Amino acid sequence: MQPISLYIHFPWCIKKCPYCDFNSHAVKDYIPEEQYISALLQDLENDIEQFSINYPVQSIFLGGGTPSLFSPAALERLFIGIHQKIPVIANAEITLEANPGTFESQKFAEFREIGINRLSIGIQSFNNEFLQKLGRIHSGQEALIAGEIAHQAGFENFNLDLMFGLPGSSLSDSEQDVKTAISLEPKHISFYQLTLEPNTYFYKHPPKLLIDDQIFKFQQNGQKYLQKAGYDQYEISAFAKADFQCNHNLNYWQFGDYLGIGAGAHGKITLRRPEHIIRTNKPKHPEQYLKAPIKGEHRNVLVAELALEFLMNHLRLKTGFTVEGFTAATGLPFSSIEITVKKLIRQDLIIKKERRFQCSDRGWNFLDDILEQFIP
Repeated sequence: MQPISLYIHFPWCIKKCPYCDFNSHAVKDYIPEEQYISALLQDLENDIEQFSINYPVQSIFLGGGTPSLFSPAALERLFIGIHQKIPVIANAEITLEANPGTFESQKFAEFREIGINRLSIGIQSFNNEFLQKLGRIHSGQEALIAGEIAHQAGFENFNLDLMFGLPGSSLSDSEQDVKTAISLEPKHISFYQLTLEPNTYFYKHPPKLLIDDQIFKFQQNGQKYLQKAGYDQYEISAFAKADFQCNHNLNYWQFGDYLGIGAGAHGKITLRRPEHIIRTNKPKHPEQYLKAPIKGEHRNVLVAELALEFLMNHLRLKTGFTVEGFTAATGLPFSSIEITVKKLIRQDLIIKKERRFQCSDRGWNFLDDILEQFIP
């Protein structure tokens, strides 16, 4: 049995950001901590029983929303309950998403004490002007302090989220953000472009974005500084020091299995390849989710969709995929995609490096075009 990952969604935040398309809801009066933790544990138990899961958890990711709004005591109760219901491997990667505005040194030291060993901090920028445009509630100074607090609290491993292509920004603005992030000495930096996603305020009321050529220069310039500072790009938007890639996300991108609990959480469970690979999703609204008994939905991934689902994750990775990996994960023969892969190689969008197929440098910039070739 292969280890499984566990994603836990916390749907509350102080304020909904105008670019955010995640399932998040601004806190109105209070967060029903105890009730929500109970619901999460029942949700986990339901999934374990429904899918007869008895193999260990290799990583836990607390995402949102802003899960750091929850008290350390509430999360400790959650972790105790998880360990009672399913085995967790020793030294499992346990990540907590947080925003600088929620940082308190004592609170994060307590989070470290209860077993959380990785933080993912939503900085986005250190520039107050751009933070205001993004609707962020923290300042550039608070972002700097967040990195210092992470170190002081004993977090050897933390990630900083950083955006480029912000409205009205210059190349030097973006470069300064990257240099400042590097100066905080995180082990991991997520460096990604601001995009206008459906069902967001920015999508309905779009800011004036930079032209594509400018954004590409920002991307290339940031990547240059990250590489020079020892951050290896292992995924389109993920850069890490040696041995500090995000294990949880790697499992996701490698088409591994994971349980998803919490309001709006998604999961993937393989029962039998290729005809019984299941996608799960839970009720999105917190009030609906908290109603007992918790009921989610699940569907079989169509065999015709499997190749696309596998490739849309693996081709984001610098290492790509192998023939054996494709067959093992999907249960499909490589011949089902071989003709299309060879065509993309001729177009210099995919390259074969030893036994691995991966995007070329050009292909990474046209990933959507590559994936369109595999739509059934």
